[in-house]
Amino acid sequence: MVDCLLARVSVAIFSLPKLPTFIPVSVPSVVKYYVSMHSLGILLSGRGSNFVAIADSVDAGRIPDARISVVISNRADAPGIVIARERGLNALVIPSKGKPREEHDREVVTALNEHQVDLVCLAGYMRLLSPWFVRQFPQKIVNIHPSLLPAFPGLEAQEQAFAYGVKVSGCTVHFVDEELDHGAIIVQKAVPVLDGDSERTLAARILEQEHIAYSEAIKIVLEGKFAVVGRRLVAKT
Repeated sequence: MVDCLLARVSVAIFSLPKLPTFIPVSVPSVVKYYVSMHSLGILLSGRGSNFVAIADSVDAGRIPDARISVVISNRADAPGIVIARERGLNALVIPSKGKPREEHDREVVTALNEHQVDLVCLAGYMRLLSPWFVRQFPQKIVNIHPSLLPAFPGLEAQEQAFAYGVKVSGCTVHFVDEELDHGAIIVQKAVPVLDGDSERTLAARILEQEHIAYSEAIKIVLEGKFAVVGRRLVAKT
């Protein structure tokens, strides 16, 4: 009787359906996503409103496959650094006061390289970069300027435009080269100057367009579907 039961149990065990074998497989799409992430480095000296606009665009996917790897300021009291820390980003202060320009630039470049930055974005960074700095990131540094370059380069561009009496102003995102506000233009946004404008209201409307233009320009640069011909940025066909 016992032998009969054991035989039945054995038959039942060996009659069980064969379970599927699970073989680990790679997930190339996920691996590719992480490999292709572009690292942004933000340099700022003040409130960082353009930095915030860039960070919002990264979070919203308007700048795809990108992340902000580090935010660097030359001023410890810069509100933008506080915002970066509140957002959980790597935020560094590398003081510039009392240092030769290139010495400070070397410290900044070291930090950017440590964070494997692909594109450097100047967001209200109130320092001229040394030629040595620019050569470390050829066509990998972008800046935004509150005028339609080449008009009104330098400081207080909005005030310059208003005082000159122009009917249209705006903003420009451009590559940074060794000259002031000079590199090839990536994106421009026009802003009409209204009869009732003051310097303050004009500057505020230009700033709204800056926040849009900078994200558009970063996306163009990261996609890499362009060539710089002379001073013109043209789409690749």
